[in-house]
Amino acid sequence: MPACFVIAALIGAVWAPGVAQDRAMPTRDVLLIHGPIHYDLLIPLDDISRPRFAALEARGVPLSHPDARWLVIGWGARKFYTETPTYRELKPGNVWRGVIGDDAVLRIDVIGPIDRQIKRRSVAMTERQYRTLVDNVWSELTLGPDGLPERVGVTGYTTTDGFFAAKGRFSILRTCNVWIGDQLRAAGLRFGRWTPLPLSVSLSYQLYQSDHR
Repeated sequence: MPACFVIAALIGAVWAPGVAQDRAMPTRDVLLIHGPIHYDLLIPLDDISRPRFAALEARGVPLSHPDARWLVIGWGARKFYTETPTYRELKPGNVWRGVIGDDAVLRIDVIGPIDRQIKRRSVAMTERQYRTLVDNVWSELTLGPDGLPERVGVTGYTTTDGFFAAKGRFSILRTCNVWIGDQLRAAGLRFGRWTPLPLSVSLSYQLYQSDHR
């Protein structure tokens, strides 16, 4: 079964439905960075993303900090994600909960300039694609009665991050890496139809996005 899953994950990475051609020149870049558990999506804090995510400031994410340059976003299973900052904290019960299904959360953080030694994958986007991505990621958050994102009451990984309730459910068929592919395709980029593993994201990026930087 594990071997069949890996084979299916590779096929899903290669199978990339065509997308409508956007003839505009790419003007924006987002990054994909392989974290301890999965890929994170990094969105630059700029004239589009900063006002769109400004409400996070009221929930403890310091977007207005003078050193903040990037918004770090990861999607995952609530129990597994909030309790597994590294593989050392891996718990069988949390793994099983992720396999069978769990509520989704978004982990959001801000960071400064990225160390040049950190391996990153840059995804070039047109203005329309970028605006769509930013709006879609914001729409993944669950908002409370006050219109602000619902922060999950758990300790984050850093002093500046937070976990927030998100729409959808995590399962072995819809993992954090599948979410990355979903967001890129929804923005109008060509990417693998099903990318459950970090390997799937890496392969699909090399096939369909690495030459668009």
